[in-house]
Amino acid sequence: MNGVDENGVDGDGIVLRALDFGTDAASMIAVITGVLALAVVVVSRPWRFARNVVTIVHEAGHALFALLAGRRLQGIRLHSDTSGVTVSKGRPTGPGMVLTALAGYPAPALLGVVFAWLVSAERLSVVLGIAAVLLLGVLVMVRNAYGIFSVVLSAMVLGGIALFAGPAVQAAFVYLITWFLLFGAIRPLFELQMKRRRGAARDSDIDQLARLTALPAMLWLFVVGVLSVTCVVAGGMLLIEPALAPADVFSSATE
Repeated sequence: MNGVDENGVDGDGIVLRALDFGTDAASMIAVITGVLALAVVVVSRPWRFARNVVTIVHEAGHALFALLAGRRLQGIRLHSDTSGVTVSKGRPTGPGMVLTALAGYPAPALLGVVFAWLVSAERLSVVLGIAAVLLLGVLVMVRNAYGIFSVVLSAMVLGGIALFAGPAVQAAFVYLITWFLLFGAIRPLFELQMKRRRGAARDSDIDQLARLTALPAMLWLFVVGVLSVTCVVAGGMLLIEPALAPADVFSSATE
């Protein structure tokens, strides 16, 4: 357990320091940022720009599971249409390839749940640290100019918040990016199915899984969808809890 000093701030308590502008305001962070993140995902114009973040995490998911499966990672490419591709070498079939293909679409939602758990544990600075490590790892493997630009721009935003923003802004940013990862994992699934209905995206992750396993692509889309929605529910409950019971979350600051 971390100690709490005379100002009610623990060793990692960005959320606790948000009490500087009032407990009621702090408890509203989760709700306000959740609504804002949902709007970014639903409204087409901001989604076109913000979707790059989802693509970065998507491709990072492929890359991580490729490494865990013992495959050799060749590189990542991020494109201006917010698509991406991760290239790895190894067996073209088998469980390792299945896990590598499966990892992309659920990756933002799974990372969102991890971030939500860290937020609920008042470890917001750890969220910033994990985000920085993820961006650095992707940057090392990116093999095209737009990909480098996209990752560096994301890193600049993250660095600016971490180095120059006050505690309240940092807290709001962490909540916002967590909500965005959760909600942002859902819309690409609908977009993918719309493309598939038009006869496009026949080499998508879902279709690759169908060829690797001889199971219908729609079954894999359903599995990924259920996993992503479950993450949204679980992560959302972790994020909303402080807003429902702020006294419990911030009680250590007043004891």
